[in-house]
Amino acid sequence: MRKSGILLAVSSLPSPYGIGTFSKEAYEFVDFLKQAGQRIWQILPLGPTGYGDSPYQSFSTFAGNPYYIDLTALIREGYLTRQDCEEADWGEDPGYVDYEKIYRSRFRILKKAYRAAKKAGLTEGAEYQAFVAKNAHWLPDYALYMAVKDHFGGRSWAEWEEGIRLRRPKALKAYRERFREETDFYCFQQYLFFTQWQALKAYANAQGIEIVGDIPIYVAFDSADTWAGPKLFQLDENNLPTGVAGCPPDAFCEYGQLWGNPLYRWEYHKETGYQWWIRRIAHCFELYDIVRIDHFRGFDEYWSVPYGDETAVNGRWVKGPGYELFRAIRESLGKKKVIAEDLGFLTDSVVRLVKKTGYPGMKILQFAFDGSADNEYLPHNLYENCIVYTGTHDNETVMGWYRGLDRAARRQVKEYLGITGRKDVNWALIRAALSSVAQTAVIPLQDYLGLGNEARFNTPSTLGGNWQWRMSGRDCTPQLAERIYQMTERYGRL
Repeated sequence: MRKSGILLAVSSLPSPYGIGTFSKEAYEFVDFLKQAGQRIWQILPLGPTGYGDSPYQSFSTFAGNPYYIDLTALIREGYLTRQDCEEADWGEDPGYVDYEKIYRSRFRILKKAYRAAKKAGLTEGAEYQAFVAKNAHWLPDYALYMAVKDHFGGRSWAEWEEGIRLRRPKALKAYRERFREETDFYCFQQYLFFTQWQALKAYANAQGIEIVGDIPIYVAFDSADTWAGPKLFQLDENNLPTGVAGCPPDAFCEYGQLWGNPLYRWEYHKETGYQWWIRRIAHCFELYDIVRIDHFRGFDEYWSVPYGDETAVNGRWVKGPGYELFRAIRESLGKKKVIAEDLGFLTDSVVRLVKKTGYPGMKILQFAFDGSADNEYLPHNLYENCIVYTGTHDNETVMGWYRGLDRAARRQVKEYLGITGRKDVNWALIRAALSSVAQTAVIPLQDYLGLGNEARFNTPSTLGGNWQWRMSGRDCTPQLAERIYQMTERYGRL
């Protein structure tokens, strides 16, 4: 069934208090999607973020980001006052997230809400206790990890005192007793996050909107997952990585990309029937209707870089689990809606893996105009079982991309799209996506708004200035919804 949707990170919503949240503005965006005839809201990973603010480097693959908790709901419930929230410093520019100020303000305010909620008996209630019990396979470790991390001044767990770093039973018991209040606070945050998110997702589903969630293939080294499950990863006797993840050098990056994530010990995962991965994917499908798996090619082969190297140049390709992992997931969970992020250089074996899973891959129109009519990303070369995008969170906006093209590339774009100037190049590329045979088309909101690179969300391999853009509360107008609806109807995607 042909359908379309919009890509927008939760953090980009125009909610009050410095960052997008599960507030009424999120519900209003769902209403906008319905008015515009859309059936998909694609978001970015929802995990808690740390240094660099990337949702792809999270403190937990299971936990939710407390930044997204709607504080206005806590005001309504009597756990906070409006004055509490309005007196905090959330940053000066409503068009961009100031993560440092969010970090300094949000936990202080959530701690106040926690104390009020605890006093009111919320943490002793049946619903709260049921949530804690349901998530017992990850929540206690995550809460303790965050509490101990705070105790050590935010330092990575690799720099903690040896007993707790290596999870020796005596140390674990002592730290759990010492930081019981702090761990309860982190459990409270997760209860709020998941309760609010499930309500928002239920509302979206009731309006006919599916949520596409995004999970990274890897977890961060500085995460509760790595600390609590060292057997899952390629670590030495001191729980330090023997190799880390990245991408090899290419035409775009001379020294490759050094991500630094710990690599999986796939032999152990196979011995355990891939249970950790099955739990992870099952958890994702409690949060989302469709799951996009980032860096899908890493399941076929992954680039292993020696730990301690400053670039990815000396890495090597190592065979991954291949189809066996996805067979195990399907046998356990049944057939699920998954998108394979299959971008970049693809070998024949990667192409075969994607085809064997049956998962749709991704096609990015910004990659289409290299002068060749055979380019696989050109609309006339697309096929039904794929998801077409004008660009993703890692790309420039369409307007920013077009302005940066050389004269020959601009000429090809204009001739292919049938336009004479650049004024409406974003709408022309959107039309090309929606009119293609691709089963699903997803357009970043920035492209519907015709914004330049001031609205670019992320520039890969850079630190600082990313993940910050926010829409204005005036952006999603009825007029824009009507224009999107008409184009969606025209190309049979309602």
